[in-house]
Amino acid sequence: MKAVGKPHTLWVAFAKMYEKHNRLDSAEDIFKRATQVNYKAVDHLASIWCEWAEMELRHNNFDKAIELMRQATAEPSVEVKRRAAAEGDEPVQMKVHKSLKLWSFYVDLEESLGTLDSTRVVYERILDLRIATPQIILNYAYLLEEHKYFEDAFKVYERGVKIFKYPHVKAIWVTYLTKFVHRYKRSKLERARELFHEAVQQAPPEEKKPLYLQWAKLEEDYGLAKRAMNVYDESVRAVPGSEKMAMYEIYIARAAELFGVPRTRQIYEQAIESGLPDKDVLTMCMKFAELERSLGEIDRSRAIYVHASNYADPNNPDFWKKWNDFEIQHGNEDTFREMLRIKRTVAASRSQTHFILPEYLMQKDHRLNLDEAVDTLKRAGVPEDEMAALERQLAPGPSTAPAATPTAPASANRTMNFVSAGVEAQADSSRQQAGNNEDIELPDESDDEEPDVQIAEKSVPAAVFGELGKRAAEKNEESSGAQGNEQLGALERIKRRRQ
Repeated sequence: MKAVGKPHTLWVAFAKMYEKHNRLDSAEDIFKRATQVNYKAVDHLASIWCEWAEMELRHNNFDKAIELMRQATAEPSVEVKRRAAAEGDEPVQMKVHKSLKLWSFYVDLEESLGTLDSTRVVYERILDLRIATPQIILNYAYLLEEHKYFEDAFKVYERGVKIFKYPHVKAIWVTYLTKFVHRYKRSKLERARELFHEAVQQAPPEEKKPLYLQWAKLEEDYGLAKRAMNVYDESVRAVPGSEKMAMYEIYIARAAELFGVPRTRQIYEQAIESGLPDKDVLTMCMKFAELERSLGEIDRSRAIYVHASNYADPNNPDFWKKWNDFEIQHGNEDTFREMLRIKRTVAASRSQTHFILPEYLMQKDHRLNLDEAVDTLKRAGVPEDEMAALERQLAPGPSTAPAATPTAPASANRTMNFVSAGVEAQADSSRQQAGNNEDIELPDESDDEEPDVQIAEKSVPAAVFGELGKRAAEKNEESSGAQGNEQLGALERIKRRRQ
């Protein structure tokens, strides 16, 4: 008990010395004496039993090895426990029957040398003692599956998911769900749904994604496409924020394939409003705008770009280049100017220069000190070309004179370089009313018939309808083909089949 090392290794070496000289009886006596020593740790005594059994296996004494393991794992009697409790010092022999090392060795012997029933007894004893590990559960279930006891194997999985918690139960859940779906497919669909629901409820947020994907795959293969969409919708709300974007991309891709591209609109809207980071929201908006453009909804696509500008960085070239290319292809002069105006507004909202400079200039009693303004812009990091434009804007022109006029106080109170749009509009309207004294002469209606206008037709892309629409079209073709084949001859039917 005072030893620093592992005294049980001395007993093992002592016994192996006799074994080396073919004195097996003496080696067994040494092991028997070693099992009665009170060690500091239970693992030391368990190692003595395992070494003894391995020596018997080396000499082909299989039955004796199993008997040794059965003796080592036997629980002490009540009388022995009472006597040890009375003495006060409980030896390791009272606790060795719960050693997982002994039981693992024992169950390996039973699987290799014993029968299925004896092996099941050992596994059940391990579960009753509550010393099982997730690997023990998996090994027990695999053993039952090899012997075609599928229902018993699923009961073992059930016991395993009730015993363990995350993260240890993860492997059991994944294996259980995979085996159950592979075994029963759609015959026990409701039971499979209950299992998936229970699994995602127990899992922490960072472990939910693979379970939801496996659940959605079950619904797509054996259930309903609508239920699969519900699973995806539930998953994007349950997974952590770092995985929401990837989950939304999978959700959108599956919805487009099953129900068609227009079905993804509400998913895009949900993703944009779900609280994703600005970078992910911008990416989602760009994909949404490209979707609307491909469907011919130019106004909707432009509105999405306008909304996405709230999350865009003025220094992000990708977003503004895409919007610029979009307006060049589908817009006009007014929409292009509106895009440039929004870009300037976003740049102004992200920079303090546009707020500091007017206030700074107004505090000078409307006297523009150009040099100080340029210095302020340089310190704010404004490029040289923008400062040059501001110099030209603020510098007094050759026709400007400091002559005092009666209207000087009124003009001094107005902001420079801005013209009231309302005043100009009123002046234009008054001029139009003054000059529009004559009635507009409309051309006489002619009785000639208008020429026929040929409207070009364009086929709807197959992606709009999705996989379900494709299946319906194939069924219609098969039914129409069957009706047509009834009126055709045998030779014509064979030719069409080859085509």
